[in-house]
This record gives sequence, structure tokens and C-alpha cells, in this order.
Amino acid sequence: VQLVESGGGLVQPGGSLRLSCGASGFTFSLSEMSWYRQAPGSERELVAIISSTGSSTNYADSVKGRFTISRDNTKKMVYLQMGSLKPEDTAVYYCNALDVGGPPGAEYQYEYWGQGTQVTVSS
Repeated sequence: VQLVESGGGLVQPGGSLRLSCGASGFTFSLSEMSWYRQAPGSERELVAIISSTGSSTNYADSVKGRFTISRDNTKKMVYLQMGSLKPEDTAVYYCNALDVGGPPGAEYQYEYWGQGTQVTVSS
């Protein structure tokens, strides 16, 4: 199983970045995907989540209206488009997968994490 994030970097306040996460080794199209972030000295927090089909999304209040999560099941990719970036968005951003399945009585649930990509918002 692999989740590989890319797209992080240094950006000025008010700028934009697009994070990407490529997945392999599990049933991506049946997995709920999320982006988390962790700033220095802080706990990891959920930023955005998208259902397996992409029909449902949810966001942390701190990023609503500025960030958009999306996915492409044919490419096994999930994205986080970030706009109007603020210094407080500075963190390591992690891709997360929740792989669930199995027949009734034999359900399974596995959680996977990427290695993270650094986003720094600073002038």
C-alpha cells in the first residue's frame, strides 16, 4: 500500500497550491479519502474528506470556502486545491485512506497514511 503526496511548497499569503495524492495497493474506488494536517506543536487535524464516489465532501470550518477536495478514481488520485492561503495553514499535509469492505459478518477496515508534504505560507 502506498499513498504519495506531492505539491507542497512555500507560498505567499493569499496564494494557492494544489496538493496531489497518488494511491496504490488497495481498492481506491471504495475508499473514503481525507487530507489531514499537522502544524508544529499541534495535533494532527482533519482538513477535508471525500466519499468513495466523490459525491460527498466535508471540510474543517477553518478551510471552508478556501479549500476544495476532489478525486479521480480512474487515476487513483485525490487532490486538495488550496486558495486564499494564510500563515496559519502552514503544516505538513497528509493523505489518508479508509479502506472498508468485505461481506456481512466479515467486514474489514484499514487505514493508510502518506508520508506528508510540507506547506509553508509566508511572505
